[in-house]
Amino acid sequence: MTLEIIHVSTSDEIVVVERLAQEIWTQHFTPIIGASQVVYMLEKFQSAEAILSQINSGWEYYLVTVDNEMVGYAGLVPDIDAKRLMLSKIYVKQSARGKSVGKSILDFVERKCKLEDLNTLWLTVNRFNNGAISWYEHRGFVTINEVKKDIGGGFIMDDYVMERKIIIGNA
Repeated sequence: MTLEIIHVSTSDEIVVVERLAQEIWTQHFTPIIGASQVVYMLEKFQSAEAILSQINSGWEYYLVTVDNEMVGYAGLVPDIDAKRLMLSKIYVKQSARGKSVGKSILDFVERKCKLEDLNTLWLTVNRFNNGAISWYEHRGFVTINEVKKDIGGGFIMDDYVMERKIIIGNA
């Protein structure tokens, strides 16, 4: 298995992220939050226009391939001043799950934290996304808070905030 992580920098790559989001979110999140909220959130947060806007404001997106097939993506929001990195998005196609793709992405993100001297990796995860919560806990994340946020369109984001400390240096 050859896994590659590609920094998103072109409009064509942004469109690929948008398509992956549509496929992955529809399959994974419809049973958790319902089809109408999935459609709303894809348009608001994962359309090509939204992704470009996020990149222009400092977010970093990465495409993930396995044996030259696009299988997922990640979105990162570094906060150098606070020495933190938000893992905003880590999504893998259902067909590629259980093959250590997510672990490889997380390893990449942890290396990035160490290179940039960021000592905390954090994320939000839907409170009812039990599989993802267990996956993060298994990888050392702990729940530190709960957040409910009105995201418009009559929808509420109901998430846990999870974090993992990153050991910097040779410790």
